[in-house]
Amino acid sequence: MAKDVKPTRKNLMQIEDRIELSERGHDTLEKKRDGLIMEFMEILDQAQDVRSEMEANYEDAQRAIDMARAMEGDVAVRGAASALKEHPEITTQSKNIMGVVVPQIESTKVQKNLEERGYGVLGTSARIDEAAEAYEELLDSIILAAEVETAMKKMLEEIETTKRRVNALEFKLLPELREAQEYIEQKLEEQEREEIFRLKKIKAKKEEEAKAERAEEKEAEAAEATA
Repeated sequence: MAKDVKPTRKNLMQIEDRIELSERGHDTLEKKRDGLIMEFMEILDQAQDVRSEMEANYEDAQRAIDMARAMEGDVAVRGAASALKEHPEITTQSKNIMGVVVPQIESTKVQKNLEERGYGVLGTSARIDEAAEAYEELLDSIILAAEVETAMKKMLEEIETTKRRVNALEFKLLPELREAQEYIEQKLEEQEREEIFRLKKIKAKKEEEAKAERAEEKEAEAAEATA
């Protein structure tokens, strides 16, 4: 890149402006990258907690449904499940974390009371109620895990994108610009030295010419004096 640039002061000023702008951009992106990493680590801790809770809820729900089937029979469990009239509703919104848009999932009608489950109190037992409650808690934790892990994925993608931009500035663009700056400065210094040398030669030549003229004038004066 350096040798493709004409060594002029105008180009030098333009490159210096680009270096300053790129350095500011590099600093800004570094701060953004570091901030994103901190946010990501917090979300990662939250995701680990949410996943652990989801796995625990899954085990509880599995035990509860196995117990209900053992005590009440598979037909009774299926009948209670098919009686559900109001299904869970999920809506998605978004929130901004350091310029990254991540989903925010809202759920309704997940946790229900006995009347809302639709199967009637008299026709079922506490085992079925416990299984229904356990699966409602599991669904809540699945929704939360989906929100957190999606946010984590988007944050990670943004971190990688920002890191690539930082590296591109740090290891490619800025070195090329600084190389071009150094090349132009060297060429301008060479041109300045050549100009100084040329001016010195011109000055020396003029001094010699002036000296020769003075010598001629003296010779002329001496000739007139002896005439």
